[in-house]
Formats: sequence, structure tokens, C-alpha cells
Amino acid sequence: MIAPRALLFDVFGTVVDWRGALIGDVGAFGAARGIDADWPAFVDAWKAGYRPGMDAVREGRRGWANVETLYRERLDAIATDFGLGGLDAAARGELVRLWRRSRPWPDAVPGLHRLQRRFPLATLSNGDVGMLTEMARRGGLPWDCVLCAELFRSYKPDPRVYLGAVEMLGVAPGEAMLVACHNYDLAAARALGLRTAFIRGRREFGADQQRDQEPEDDWDLVAADLEDLAAGLGT
Repeated sequence: MIAPRALLFDVFGTVVDWRGALIGDVGAFGAARGIDADWPAFVDAWKAGYRPGMDAVREGRRGWANVETLYRERLDAIATDFGLGGLDAAARGELVRLWRRSRPWPDAVPGLHRLQRRFPLATLSNGDVGMLTEMARRGGLPWDCVLCAELFRSYKPDPRVYLGAVEMLGVAPGEAMLVACHNYDLAAARALGLRTAFIRGRREFGADQQRDQEPEDDWDLVAADLEDLAAGLGT
């Protein structure tokens, strides 16, 4: 296989363990305020609003709203169910910003540094520029470029997100490779001519996760983690 000229990365799930970090952080947030709740259930309920909110934007049923806006709206909808109904606007904003503290999987930083020796690395996330930038600084993620849905005013799997990213990097679709642990993401990228690398076995939704544990197509590369991907790409 001829090496790609650039690597694009899905971030949430593929590079960072958002759920594990968020459960711990919202638990600490609640404890500081004397609030006790089933925090894993809260995080799962909060995340459940993610895809419907993005689909509404992507399908034109509402105007553009970035991910932090979608998470704030979902928080407002479920807050009372988890004993958070008394939080004021400032506290709710603080809670939403905890998504920016999502921490890398153990293999992510060393794997990305190995890959960066040979390839430019860019995000291609449904997260926001500010969210991804703060997360990178906190977690030591060595991105050369932060690209995301916010720049294209739509969400993956809208073709405009993938094609806009490769255009910004100045490469053809076939010269870029998307790295993701989500089969749907890779399928959308492949349909547009991008190369694909699947990271298997990421349990972003917890130990009982069943979906996206194995490749559902013959992706260009399948790797156990980002260090294994680096080895597969010769770095």
C-alpha cells in the first residue's frame, strides 16, 4: 500500500476515553455540591442526545448549533431527572465544559507521536474547535491541525465534512486516511475516496459494548490501537 500523505482522526472514542473521564469528572462536580446520582447513567443519558441533535442540524431541521450547544440543551432536558435541576446557568456551563477534559487512551499519545514522525496529523471530529484545542493541550495530543464539523457547519457523515477537510489539507481524498473506531464513519469516508483505518475493540461505552468492536468491511488497515497503527504504517 502506498502511504497516505495525511492522517485524519476521529477523536471521541478513537483517541480519547470520553465516557470514563466524564463519569469521574461529573462525580467530582456533584460531590463538591452535595449531589449524589447514578453518574454512569447520567453520562449515558446525556450522550444519548448527541446523535439526534446532530442529525437535526445535518438534515436541515434546525440551524447550525455546535456540539457544546447540543450538550447544553440535552443537559437542560435531563437535569431534573438526576438531581441537577437546581443548577444555575454558570454551573451548567461548567458541567458542559467537562467534555473538554476527555482524556486520551493510554496508547494514544505515544502512538500519535510515532505517526507524526512521518505524517501530518489532523482531527476530523464532530467536536468544536475550542473543545478539541483545550483537550489537546490538556492531554498532550500532538495535532498539526484541528479540523472539525464546526468549520463546515454540518456533522459527519455529511460528505462536506470529509471533503472539506481534505481540501483544507491540500490533498486528494485518496491521499488522506481516516482513522476511526466507528464503522459508519469509515464507510462514509471510503464512499468519498478516502483511505480507512479501523481501531478495533475501543470500549468507549463501557465494558459491555458490542457494536464497533470488529471491522464491518475490508478497511485498508485494522489495528489494535494507535501504536499498532503506527507499526502498520511503518513508523
